[in-house]
Amino acid sequence: MLYTITENKKLNKNVYKMILSGDTSGISAPGQFINIKLDGFFLRRPISICDYNGESITVIYKTVGDGTEFMSTLTEGEKLDCLVGLGNGYTLNNAEKPVLIGGGVGVPPLFALAKALINKGVTPEVILGFNSDDEIFLEKEFKALGCKVNVTTVDGSYGVKGFVTDVLNGLDYDYFYTCGPMPMFRAIENTAKTDGQFSFEERMGCDGLLLQN
Repeated sequence: MLYTITENKKLNKNVYKMILSGDTSGISAPGQFINIKLDGFFLRRPISICDYNGESITVIYKTVGDGTEFMSTLTEGEKLDCLVGLGNGYTLNNAEKPVLIGGGVGVPPLFALAKALINKGVTPEVILGFNSDDEIFLEKEFKALGCKVNVTTVDGSYGVKGFVTDVLNGLDYDYFYTCGPMPMFRAIENTAKTDGQFSFEERMGCDGLLLQN
């Protein structure tokens, strides 16, 4: 299905925000993703859904290769062939004090999740992990939702110096949702005091899909 780019802007040194106008009826849960076909590239690019409404989808992506570099050059009005609403997404439960834990490009899908939880009457606490202050994004947006936001940076240039688990250790929570790199998952698995859900961001080279939950 074709979607029209209405915005494609740079958020920091290598992270971009793209808004696509089109049919969003295929999205059934936060944490799902889309698969974007790019001219001149064989495999589609899987990108997690950051936010959506009845008319548009917002994705945030990092330029890490030729495909995403090409995406960053696209302009308003151009159209993209996208498969929408892929992956299982997150399952909302009855937790009263959930915490959302995102690392790097694993942060975006947690934004739609936060909105879904707030719509249920539960405002989650959020932990965002980055390497340094020049990589941070979505902090203000989570705060605008009413979430308490904790930011960690590996080099200590902003927020808490260290990793997401350094903050997680001191929180009072009854469930967690997370998305990010595998080393972060291993650390959370060894640290978390409750059950939770992991949303994987690993790329499958055989078909270009994103593993979810």
